[in-house]
Formats: sequence, structure tokens, C-alpha cells
Amino acid sequence: MSTDDREIEIYGPPAFEPGEQVRCKKHIRNDGTVPGAEIGDFVVRKDEEGYVRDIGTFLNQFYIYAVEFVDSRSIVGMRRDELISVDKEMAT
Repeated sequence: MSTDDREIEIYGPPAFEPGEQVRCKKHIRNDGTVPGAEIGDFVVRKDEEGYVRDIGTFLNQFYIYAVEFVDSRSIVGMRRDELISVDKEMAT
């Protein structure tokens, strides 16, 4: 178990906000939660950009960001460490 897995992320504010443009940091495969895709299929490719639609939680510990990826036509639940903010990169 890594240090990040022990952290109670929801004690702090979300890393991203609804409407924020984000980029995927790695290839993401379907873990069975993306309808219309087989388990193991790639649902998001590294560097694909999307927009945060909603924020939920998982196990009362982590934020899950519902990200709409326009190119792959999918909405995928993502963790903080899988994303980087395009909006914040452009502001610096």
C-alpha cells in the first residue's frame, strides 16, 4: 500500500473543479465500469484531454472525477493521480 492509498483525500478540497479541462497522464483500461467497452479495452489514451463533469467519492476516502473525453466519446471515473489540469498549466 502506497502513502497515497492511506491518505484520506476527501479531508481536503478536490484537486479539480467541474468544467476544468484536464489531461490523462496514462493509458486507462476498462475495469468493468465503462458501459459498451469490454473489460481490458483502452477507454482513454495517455495525453487525451477532457472536461471534469462531476465529482464523487469512493470509500469515503478518495475523490472520483467524472471526466468527459470528447475524442473517445466516453465519460470515465478518474483518480487525482491519473489527471493533470490543462487550465492550470495554461495559466502559468
